[in-house]
Amino acid sequence: MMSQAVRNLTVFVLLCHLLVSITGAPPDAVFDQSTLREGVDEPVQKWGYVEVRPHAHMFWWLYRTTAKEGYMNRPLVIWLQGGPGASGTGFGNFQELGPEDINQNARNTTWVSRANVMFIDNPVGTGYSYVTSDDAYTTDVAQIADDLVFLFKEFSKAYPEFQKIPLYIFCESYGGKMTAAFAQALYKSINHGDVHANFKGVALGDSWISPVDYVMTWGPYLYATSLVETESLARITAVADQCRTAYFAGNYTQSTALWSKLEGVINQETGGVNFYNILKWGQSDFSKQKAQSNSYLSELYNRHVAPMANDALSEFMNGPMRKKLTVIPKNVTWGGQSGEVFAKQSGDFMKPVIDIVADLLSNTDLQVVVFNGQLDLICDTMGTELWVQRLSWPGLEAYNAAPRKPLTDRNQVPWGYLKQHKNFSFYWVLGAGHMVPQDVGEAALTMLEMIIG
Repeated sequence: MMSQAVRNLTVFVLLCHLLVSITGAPPDAVFDQSTLREGVDEPVQKWGYVEVRPHAHMFWWLYRTTAKEGYMNRPLVIWLQGGPGASGTGFGNFQELGPEDINQNARNTTWVSRANVMFIDNPVGTGYSYVTSDDAYTTDVAQIADDLVFLFKEFSKAYPEFQKIPLYIFCESYGGKMTAAFAQALYKSINHGDVHANFKGVALGDSWISPVDYVMTWGPYLYATSLVETESLARITAVADQCRTAYFAGNYTQSTALWSKLEGVINQETGGVNFYNILKWGQSDFSKQKAQSNSYLSELYNRHVAPMANDALSEFMNGPMRKKLTVIPKNVTWGGQSGEVFAKQSGDFMKPVIDIVADLLSNTDLQVVVFNGQLDLICDTMGTELWVQRLSWPGLEAYNAAPRKPLTDRNQVPWGYLKQHKNFSFYWVLGAGHMVPQDVGEAALTMLEMIIG
């Protein structure tokens, strides 16, 4: 006669086999994999899935640092990509700051040389993350934050050594909006004792914190950089005003549609400016659209998410990387659900999170860093400076009075500027567009070191 323990084990094994037959992969768990080879200086890597909710499976990928101090003596940096729907394990990893590019050549400005770096395909449906039910997609940043907190909770339980290592969240674009909400929820969970982590701060890179402030500064920025003249500026301003009016009337979906219309006007008036770097002519986001559609959401997705999942990157992630990772279910394609991810967030897309950033600043033990590329249009520096002035933060007046200091390279050539007060810092990054680590790798690495110590 079987003991109760044996019966329980038998039931568990049967359930595992059932899940494998359904998904083509083992049940979601924190999956340990090492690629460290004897005599080869490359980072130990770990990756896996966490089922953050029923039918919602989120993928993460960790690189232990190659710093000589050892990974236990260096911080953990979580990187969140934008979109929403752009893959951090793909774009952020192989085209911005991971240890290798898509040709598997070493990147000499990789952040893994200074910190443990964790990429997350977020929200669910992005990259290798996937859902098995339409109602499992997220529709706002609050839901996104809850999923991320759950994932990190499971990760830190599986790898308790990371509970004491200093933790920072870095991001880009819409990832900044998600980071603000994630950081707020994580901080509360840590204080309640639900999550154990040594949370030190956030760094919001070219982040979609206040969409209306960006919309209203697009015209003046283009005019100041000689990309439009007076009549063009008037046409751009007219549509921007419509977008702002819809937002303040609470018509958020209409505001998103007008945002799409405004981009079309700017594209026409400038002759195809690149929204991510105004100096990269001939690389217009509009020219990269993969399909024509009458849906403004499809147009926005094709401008701002699809170009990141370009053919070369898609083939790489669905080819050699998929084979390496082994845990990707057979029916899951990298990036295959990202269009739905973007569409599901459309009602929340134009809503700001300035109040969340202010709340983070109220926690004096948290660093709050903002950094912005000089050549970015979509999240231009003018718009970022505007929303910073809207922060309900007692230290704002003192921050405004603080000196702005130049940051120079080894040849004493400025690569940026820094203004700080207490736990708030603002980095202006010269020569960079929207993707700071991609455009100015050395400056981005220097900034990382300054922030994490």
